Amino acid sequence: MSDNQVDPSGNTEAFRAFTRPGPEAEAPSKIPYVIGGLVAVVLLALIAVLVLR
Repeated sequence: MSDNQVDPSGNTEAFRAFTRPGPEAEAPSKIPYVIGGLVAVVLLALIAVLVLR
């Protein structure tokens, strides 16, 4: 008896089409990188001030 459901892992092309994000997928946010960069700059400035005293 044949199975009516298609297994997307059956071949590479079908699997790639199954896992490809659709148009509703959003780009990841860069806000955490910006905040992390600002924290790093502040910490480096604080260290520089403490060392150069």
